[in-house]
Amino acid sequence: MQAHARSISVQRDDGVGFMRLMWLAFAGMLLVLAQAVAAQARSESLAPLAEKISPAVVNITTSTLIEGQTGPQGIVPEGSPFEDFFREFQDREGDDENRPRRSNALGSGFVISEDGYIVTNNHVIAEADEILVEFFPGDGQPKKELPAKVIGTDEKTDIALLKVEASGPLKYVKFGDSDIARVGDWVIAMGNPLGQGFSVSAGIVSARNWELSGSYDDYIQTDAAINRGNSGGPLFNMDGEVVGVNTAILSPNGGSIGIGFSMASNVVVKVVDQLREFGETRRGWLGVRIQDVTEDMAEAMGLEKPGGALISDVPEGPAKEAGLLAGDVILSFDGVEVEDTRGLVRLVGETTVGKSVRVVVHRDEGTQTVLVTLGRREDAERSEEGEEDAPDAPIEENADILGLTISPLTDTLRTDLGLDAEADGLVVTEVDEASEAFAKGLRAGDLITEAGQQKVTSIDDLEARMEEARDAGRKSLLLLVRRSGEPRFVALSLTE
Repeated sequence: MQAHARSISVQRDDGVGFMRLMWLAFAGMLLVLAQAVAAQARSESLAPLAEKISPAVVNITTSTLIEGQTGPQGIVPEGSPFEDFFREFQDREGDDENRPRRSNALGSGFVISEDGYIVTNNHVIAEADEILVEFFPGDGQPKKELPAKVIGTDEKTDIALLKVEASGPLKYVKFGDSDIARVGDWVIAMGNPLGQGFSVSAGIVSARNWELSGSYDDYIQTDAAINRGNSGGPLFNMDGEVVGVNTAILSPNGGSIGIGFSMASNVVVKVVDQLREFGETRRGWLGVRIQDVTEDMAEAMGLEKPGGALISDVPEGPAKEAGLLAGDVILSFDGVEVEDTRGLVRLVGETTVGKSVRVVVHRDEGTQTVLVTLGRREDAERSEEGEEDAPDAPIEENADILGLTISPLTDTLRTDLGLDAEADGLVVTEVDEASEAFAKGLRAGDLITEAGQQKVTSIDDLEARMEEARDAGRKSLLLLVRRSGEPRFVALSLTE
């Protein structure tokens, strides 16, 4: 019995020892594999990729004629005996300053076709009289420069399309799909930083979907070094495809601190295609003013969740002709779900002018589909007229509701507020600074035209809308408020 116990003990020890040996061997294999991978990573170079794509990257030099300063006139009275002396002095001392001179600027770009189309930033070539494109020289190749002409520009996305005439086919690069670029993906930037010539820098995609200054923005943030002179240059993925156009940097001193922005290629491609075909952009236009739907707005309108784009006004245009109304919430556009106002603006802008699209809206606690034929945004912008600001003038008090002191609109108030004769609603004369209404931006001079998505012209109308909302179990009341002609919806909590 004792020997048997020892035998079992010996077998158990042998099994443990064997397992330990197996784990040690496995760990050793993992270590060797890790070292091999690390060695391969250390030896991997971006040089082959850079050599492949660099011939398509160009330096851009622009020249602008600046008028000379005329200098002060009338230093001495006309006819004075000193007049000739001062004229001779000005001619001698100020000749260089008064003479027109040329100002040069540097930027980058890249060739997108063998017949010489080049993409860069609009701000690189804006107001330039002359544009000179310098091509990557390559090993033992002489420097080559060609004049370029502007095919078209788009200020909204800061994109310009140029064309050069070359004696033969040019090396070019293709656009990649920026939508599949992930945060953490490797990218390289190429261009002409600080005017020092061709340069390559590497980094990663740091963030996506930045909106910096415009409705059509979709910027990729990268920590690849981008400096002045890199503007208009390409941002490449590891397949050598252009996923962005380097446009801007965030910097306190003008140099790179690792926060650069490139316009996403999927935006650039659409712009370039239109510039190439028409010499200008042709964006779709729906013709509505919109705002995002907040949680309290969604609750007030009976929506299951916030989302879509709430129409605050429908001026003359395609939407009005199709029957869209203020208070409608656009849920989908041309078969694509609308998440927010930014998404809708991009969807509409990227849709062909003149196309008839189905727009699904939330209306009267249900959904309706409206067929809209899109107009052209550029035509609408050219025809828009500026509106004068309406003054914020306190007027006679009438009733205190929801933290607001309001009064029915009279002819006198229409004149005081700069409103047209057809304007109607309730005027806000005061706002309690401790109220929710004040926190949500309502101010004296605002005009309430709708409550609960119905027109209001009297205090009784507003109180009736409040009672209807309470009876329907609503916690908030949706108001349509206009200021200086600009409408927006505001949801205010209903309190007893």
